Amino acid sequence: MVQLYIRDVVGSITRPLKELKGFQKVFLKKGESKKIVFTIGINDLKFYNSDLKWVAEPGDFELMIGTNSDQVNKAGFKLLK
Repeated sequence: MVQLYIRDVVGSITRPLKELKGFQKVFLKKGESKKIVFTIGINDLKFYNSDLKWVAEPGDFELMIGTNSDQVNKAGFKLLK
C-alpha cells in the first residue's frame, strides 16, 4: 500500500499534521518495481476555515508519501494565490 499525506505548514486554523489524501494498493513480485502516480487538485488542499467557508489558503505545504504514516518521504510545495 502506498499512502499520500499532505500538511498545510501554516494555516489560519490548527490543522492535522498529516491528512491522508490518497492511497493505492500495489502488489509486487520480489525485485519488481512500479511507478505510482497521484494527482493533487485544489480540493485536496481545501478545508473549512473559522467562518465555515471551504477554502484553500496560499502558502507552504508538505507532501508525504510512504507505506505507512510513520515512514514517509517528504517534499515541499507552495500554493500561490
